[in-house]
Amino acid sequence: MKKLQLFLILAVLFIFINSSESLPTVGDPNSPASTHISPRYIEMSYQETGSKNFVTAVLGDYRAFDTLGEVIVIFTAGVATILTLRTYKDKDKEKDSGVKEK
Repeated sequence: MKKLQLFLILAVLFIFINSSESLPTVGDPNSPASTHISPRYIEMSYQETGSKNFVTAVLGDYRAFDTLGEVIVIFTAGVATILTLRTYKDKDKEKDSGVKEK
């Protein structure tokens, strides 16, 4: 079983390394993101969204559902953390007092 796991890890690592070689270098001004996507957001965001700040236009209008999903994930993680810590706090009170609380 360990040989299979090692083989799968090496296979995935091989795929990642080979696919990363085809990515553009960071900061390359000739990359597709710099030549096609960014100029369109910079030039057209005010006309399409009415926002003077194009970063706000991208986050609030173009990628609104993605941003909403990220907020939901962070909120869920926060609630889970609070509930987990609260449970441990209640158990500590029971140990200290020796009486179960309802």
